[in-house]
Amino acid sequence: MMIHSYCDLIVWQKSSDLVEAVYELVSHFPQSELYELSAQMRRSAVSIPSNIAEGRRKKTRKDYCNFLQIAYGSGGELEAQIILAKRLPFGRNLDYSKVDDLLNQVMRMLNKMLCSLRQPAKSNKPIS
Repeated sequence: MMIHSYCDLIVWQKSSDLVEAVYELVSHFPQSELYELSAQMRRSAVSIPSNIAEGRRKKTRKDYCNFLQIAYGSGGELEAQIILAKRLPFGRNLDYSKVDDLLNQVMRMLNKMLCSLRQPAKSNKPIS
């Protein structure tokens, strides 16, 4: 299958699903967290598909890898923020299963993409 747009990438689709799941999760946080942990979690989540998209639009493999690495880093941030939320009183009884599952899938895909793209190019074909 030829990839025509970042929207065709499963990792972008899954990371967009993750954004929705994070927004749904943090909607159950108390109002006092609106500009604190919940805002940070939303920013980290949004950063993942945003950097995948930006990297896909770049012309070189090196640039693409750089933006995928940033997306992967944002996933790490989100992972840490979820762990913190689970430890806090307001977050202990929430259902994290969807967010945890999507984040795990996205991180695995990004890791695999990064490993694959770091291999020497076999031809001069554009990234597809």
